[in-house]
Amino acid sequence: MQILITGGTTFVSKFTAEYFVKKGNEVYVLNRNSRKQIEGVRLINCDRTQLGDILKGEHFDVVLDITAYTEEHVKSLFDSGVEFDNYIFISSSAVYPETNTQPFTEEQPCGKNSIWGDYGINKLRAEQYLQKEYPSAYILRPPYFYGMYENLYREAFVFDCAMKNRTFYLPQNGEMKLQFFNVADLCRFIEILLDKHPENRIFNVGNKDIITVKEWVEMCYNTVGKKAEFISIDKTVPQRDYFCFYDYEYLLDVSKQTELMPDTIPLEQGLKEEFEWYKNNLESIYYRKPYTEFIDKNLKK
Repeated sequence: MQILITGGTTFVSKFTAEYFVKKGNEVYVLNRNSRKQIEGVRLINCDRTQLGDILKGEHFDVVLDITAYTEEHVKSLFDSGVEFDNYIFISSSAVYPETNTQPFTEEQPCGKNSIWGDYGINKLRAEQYLQKEYPSAYILRPPYFYGMYENLYREAFVFDCAMKNRTFYLPQNGEMKLQFFNVADLCRFIEILLDKHPENRIFNVGNKDIITVKEWVEMCYNTVGKKAEFISIDKTVPQRDYFCFYDYEYLLDVSKQTELMPDTIPLEQGLKEEFEWYKNNLESIYYRKPYTEFIDKNLKK
């Protein structure tokens, strides 16, 4: 296939570009060439909001739009004159208001989520524009991504704590639930969509199983070969000052995804693969949030 991937140098889009190159596809990446490119891709060096005629008349079997965060981002591609047979947009579970009944299903109304704010609203507007202009597009709504090339300070934060033998400061009792999706499973699901072309156009994607914060931290420590010890922090301390997730839990119903792809990578396996990559690529985190500095200054006894 000839594939156009928006992005291609950071986390999800980077992994996706490499995945489809290794599968023997002709992969074009659209980015500003500010970071190293994956070997084997064909670079379209341009800001996606200032495309001009660079894509006019070009044809792709599929556009994998991974870096669209606003309606303008999607509109700029449609206005560019590019031609394609399939379009897959990576949206977000942030389009579901937290007031919806859980687990969130694809049929539920979308709207503002007070936790995610403008991020969720902008993703929703991008979805709505895409549905209007190209109703046959596929829209995927993931929870938290994880895996190789992760550039956010999430798993890496816990890995760092484990490697330094730090006691872990846990939000409350650690029962807050999380749901994840491995970037490799995302690529597998994209392949299934392109092969089977299911009638349904919007899919929640993610692991069927959820995990508590405490279980997740323990799993990360075990991955490093360490055992986690905890200190619980009450709600009076803002969670995002010392921990890498908001004080917000939700669950996606992924039954439609499961019908097409029954199995996902076990979280324990995925974390091991991520750590093996991370320990040799510590510089991959572009911004290490100062969680440990806050803990040492304000919480450490």
